[in-house]
Amino acid sequence: MTVTEITDISKKQCRICVDHDFCFVLYKGELRQYGIAAGEELTEENLRKVLEELLPRRAKMRAMNLLQHRDYTEKQLRDKLLDGGYPQETAEQALEYVRSWRYVDDTRYAQSYLAAFAGKKSLRRMELELQQKGIARDILEQAVQNWQEQDGGQDELRMACELLKRKHYDKDSGDRKEQQRLYNFLAYRGFSGEVIRKALHMDPEI
Repeated sequence: MTVTEITDISKKQCRICVDHDFCFVLYKGELRQYGIAAGEELTEENLRKVLEELLPRRAKMRAMNLLQHRDYTEKQLRDKLLDGGYPQETAEQALEYVRSWRYVDDTRYAQSYLAAFAGKKSLRRMELELQQKGIARDILEQAVQNWQEQDGGQDELRMACELLKRKHYDKDSGDRKEQQRLYNFLAYRGFSGEVIRKALHMDPEI
């Protein structure tokens, strides 16, 4: 195993690439400890210590520290670890660890998100945002079902009408151009075409 490149990424850390194949990040003070130098051979024993002992322990601690400050989906936490220079396998080991203790739980995250933004965002918008955060479709469907059973979901027609009120929309005086603009406004927020059409033709008092 040959250290093919060492690149500074901060005053304290650098990225080490081995055999042009894989890379990992260490503190500069650890280079001498593990006999790492550009163009030099890296012993299998030292590489094993880095990949199987040092980095997995550090990645678990990093994941735990991140979760102390806010909740993450598995995808978000994985991306954080990969962005921090941890190899894919090391990131997965850390995820498995926090998952085993339920410190990260996509079902819980999705249900909390739905409860937090109910009445503020349409269900379609919340579903889209949760998918972008990495929530799997089957987990999302179950979370929505649980939320609707427990909390009754939300009245999206009323929400759409309230938004139109804030835009000072009047169905009797609004022309087609204004209706199209407001239709697009509500559609962007995830309301269905059926809900939007009803809201645009309802009396302002709901």
